[in-house]
Amino acid sequence: MRLPQILAALVVVSAGAPAAVQPPQPMISRLPGADLNLTLKAPVTTWDEAIPLGNGLLGGLLWGEGTRLRLSLDRGNLWDERPAEGVEWDRFNYRTMRELVAAGRNDEFNRVFDKPYDGLHPTKLPAGRVEITLPAGFELTSFELNLASAEGRAHTANGTITAFFSATERVALVRIPTSTMPAFEVKRPDSLAKLGYAAAQPGGRQGASWFVQETAGGQRFCVFAATGTLPNATLLAVTVTTSHDAADPVALADKLTAAALLRGYEAGLKPHAAWWSQFWAASRVKIPNPAALSHYYLARYFYGAASRKGAPPMPLQGVWTADAGGLPPWKGDYHNDLNTQTTYLAYQAAGHFEEGTAFLDLLWSLTPRFRLFAREFYDAPGLAVPGVMTLDGQPLGGWGHYSLSPTMSAWCAHVFYLHWRYTMDDAFLRTRAYPWSRDVGTFLLSLLKPNADGVLILPLSTSPEIHDNSARAWLVPNSNFDLACLRMLFLGLQEMATAAGDLGAVGQWVDAAKRLGPLYANEKGVLKLDVESDLTESHRHLSNLMSIHPFNLLTVEGGADARRIIDASLADWDRLGTKAWVGYTFSWMACLRARTGDAEGAWKHLDTYLRAFILRNGFHANGDQLKAGYSSFTYRPFTLEGNFLAAQAVHEMLLQSWSPRAGIADTEVIRLFPAVPAAWAEASFEDLRAEGGHRVSARREGGRTVWFRIVAGRAGAVRIRDTFGGARLQWSKAGSRKLGDDFEVTLKRGEAIEGTISGQ
Repeated sequence: MRLPQILAALVVVSAGAPAAVQPPQPMISRLPGADLNLTLKAPVTTWDEAIPLGNGLLGGLLWGEGTRLRLSLDRGNLWDERPAEGVEWDRFNYRTMRELVAAGRNDEFNRVFDKPYDGLHPTKLPAGRVEITLPAGFELTSFELNLASAEGRAHTANGTITAFFSATERVALVRIPTSTMPAFEVKRPDSLAKLGYAAAQPGGRQGASWFVQETAGGQRFCVFAATGTLPNATLLAVTVTTSHDAADPVALADKLTAAALLRGYEAGLKPHAAWWSQFWAASRVKIPNPAALSHYYLARYFYGAASRKGAPPMPLQGVWTADAGGLPPWKGDYHNDLNTQTTYLAYQAAGHFEEGTAFLDLLWSLTPRFRLFAREFYDAPGLAVPGVMTLDGQPLGGWGHYSLSPTMSAWCAHVFYLHWRYTMDDAFLRTRAYPWSRDVGTFLLSLLKPNADGVLILPLSTSPEIHDNSARAWLVPNSNFDLACLRMLFLGLQEMATAAGDLGAVGQWVDAAKRLGPLYANEKGVLKLDVESDLTESHRHLSNLMSIHPFNLLTVEGGADARRIIDASLADWDRLGTKAWVGYTFSWMACLRARTGDAEGAWKHLDTYLRAFILRNGFHANGDQLKAGYSSFTYRPFTLEGNFLAAQAVHEMLLQSWSPRAGIADTEVIRLFPAVPAAWAEASFEDLRAEGGHRVSARREGGRTVWFRIVAGRAGAVRIRDTFGGARLQWSKAGSRKLGDDFEVTLKRGEAIEGTISGQ
């Protein structure tokens, strides 16, 4: 499919004025050091443990053994969008859903709404691979990912092979330290035959090899590799082109690779490395645990390698589609019941807004399709996002209780809301965040109807992914999950309407939020699934806890009742155990524990994730890879959301900035090191972003905060929580005042202020 149409660039927070007082240990460079590089001993015999490379559109996996080096290839917009066969499309609608649920015909329900997911297509497609046979003496000894320059390295006894996917061109380059031209082969994915495609058309000439594969709907893609010579080395240029790029994808690929070979490796590397240097300059983190720090930087690297403005956003496996003879796990699709929203959760604090907009741009570009889906499936105005969808926005069904849940649209709107909160970009608010989210609100309001008590309820309600696709999955409307999604949407719309100047609409959203009724907790204070049902078993999705994280509707600062509910609910999750958890559950729970101030609990869950739920190249694995009893799931498929939740857990431990009023950010409060475990006595960060668009830096020494700097993202009051234990705080400029537990300063946009803490 073609790339999503990109309509406008987003504005990143300006750098602002320099601080009046310099930090005691100024940063020299923000490039990650070599100690953070991913290193793997050879052999690497499976694609999902390879060195991941990419430029957002193209992706590659570097792996191999002996003298066989493999580069598995992917392209973000290679999809087979053919709808599944045998679907009863005339019954594939909300009216039928309601009728079948009311009649208790769950088996029939599953036949109708699981069917689109049962077939081989729609699906993400792998592109193929290049296999290189190295000369004798070049046996592979180890692999490495150099994070600073986004270069893959394959070390051999006779030198190091290096590779990068250009950040500025649609091409990858591989440099092999031998003037003897290695044999190489361009291979079509075996899995494509399963889709009924004709055999690929091979092509070649001296120094070049390619194939052209026709896919569904007359689309064609070309995998092309060509070689050139360097002093004492061979250069290989690789690309993947499609018939959407040019009528003749072979000619385009030939042109791209020829230009790359002519420039040479070093000349091509220079702009690529410069792009990555700018990427890493966004922010910096330093924590004393090497495993956590390395994984944090790897997850940030994934944003740069797999998510770029102008390219498709990351689906389940990003730009690293399976290369094992089969089609990608879970179709490599877009799961909007957790995966996309949490994949795009950590970019805001890290300052990678350009990369994060890939998801928002896709959602925006699909607005017409989402409006059509709302009208044709739900018979409703506004727009609705399928909970599971293709790149082109087609609903994929599959466990229709959740994949077709209307409140997934509200969770997608929350990503728009957070992007605005972290950039304070008024143009983005007025032209994207508010209009798109308002259409979601219009859609959901049309479904909500008052019950006998005047409470707004949905016709159907679930809590992902409770009770799988059984009849028990249907809960009494509204589930706590649906309540949290709806309330956060309406409160966010209240705030966005006010900021956008749509004052006439504010009352509508205030009223809608009030009429949803309260969250449901049992007599012990434990958050229930719905008004009748408790969570009674271990579960992977924190669906009944959404009001705590990420939506912040229940906070530890919300009073005794809120604190009681939070404590009781987390204690109950502890009681139920982790046997049904998967990898992302642990990293998500680390975020949630940090949000509640439980530093040791946050670190416990993050540490478990890092030890048991990542493959040796850092990819998040769903199952317990140690088979140590952390989970009853020990399977292998990787998806990326667990990686980004782990990165966000680090952010939550170092810096929080949520508003003191649940759901309404009137004045955000900056909390420095709010959930740092005792083992992290020394820690620092530079230019992490806070809500309000602020850039925050801070340093912790000997178990206490000693210095911080804030560069205002907008004009007005900025509050800093007093967590300094009575120590003396010296400001770089006058004008601060103490308001209860907070310090408050008034700053102009871009103005900086610093605080130095000394003594007790």
